Amino acid sequence: MAIKKIGILTSGGDGPGMNAAIRSVVRCSLSNGLEVDGIIRGYQGLIDDEVVPLNHRSVSNIINRGGTILKTARSKEFMTEEGQKRAVATLKKHAIDALVVVGGDGSYRGAQVLFEKYHVPVIGMPGTIDNDLFGTDQTIGCHTAVNTALESIDKIRDTAHSMERIFVIEVMGRNSGYIALEVALGAGAEDVIIPERKFNYDQLCQNIVQGNKMGKISWMIVTAEGAAKAPDVASTISKMTGLETRFVVLGHVQRGGTPVGDDRILATRLGARAVKLIKQGDFGKAVGIWEDEINVIDLPKACKRENKNVDEYLELIKLLR
Repeated sequence: MAIKKIGILTSGGDGPGMNAAIRSVVRCSLSNGLEVDGIIRGYQGLIDDEVVPLNHRSVSNIINRGGTILKTARSKEFMTEEGQKRAVATLKKHAIDALVVVGGDGSYRGAQVLFEKYHVPVIGMPGTIDNDLFGTDQTIGCHTAVNTALESIDKIRDTAHSMERIFVIEVMGRNSGYIALEVALGAGAEDVIIPERKFNYDQLCQNIVQGNKMGKISWMIVTAEGAAKAPDVASTISKMTGLETRFVVLGHVQRGGTPVGDDRILATRLGARAVKLIKQGDFGKAVGIWEDEINVIDLPKACKRENKNVDEYLELIKLLR
């Protein structure tokens, strides 16, 4: 089948660098003589027929912008067969021959359904701040999210030290402790709570009390949102230690902001390879970066991976406490 037009959508949670990915796919496609349509609001936009043509000017001056110009959403309707059929009908209506999906594991599973069940040519690009997809060392947005969280935590540390307080900082990570581990190590936090490991409150509080007796005037704990909620952790610590404990929930500030260079470059490289795979007729794949080289794997294999650095990071945080 000759590919004449590519569609692109961003799905799930947004992440810095998605615009750079869109720009790369659009301009590389146009340079290869292909047309490009953008689907607004991810799979839901595909169901609702929110499709717009994209050209060189459409993606001007977006490489440095956070978020995604195509918007994004999570679609329960796409999980139904009726929703899937409507999405496929939209692709046929606009003569879209192949689809690039930028998103996380849920977005990849949606792309896999389109490919395996409806034979839609698809390519996945890893756009998630959680960095939890297999076949890639980094995902688009993860570097910026960590740096954004670190900037905030550095400011909190100033207050924690000045006012001699315990602080609990909640970062994003529903099923993944990647951001929590990275910022805990990078910010010099004393403890971290993540979904991948059980957490011992008794040991934490013993450490805090012992440190307090030895003159340690501040203590910082980072928690991933999926492992424990910061208000609950702070309340538990206060009750068990009798020490004043405050909490901060960083929330969606971690998703926004100007993407750092690593995310822009990664998105640009992966977008170019996605278009190349489509030109070659190699579908049902996900692109990633592995030891600084482009890596291509089957979509089903890319959907989820476990952070192999968990125990190393936990040991370092404990050692450097």
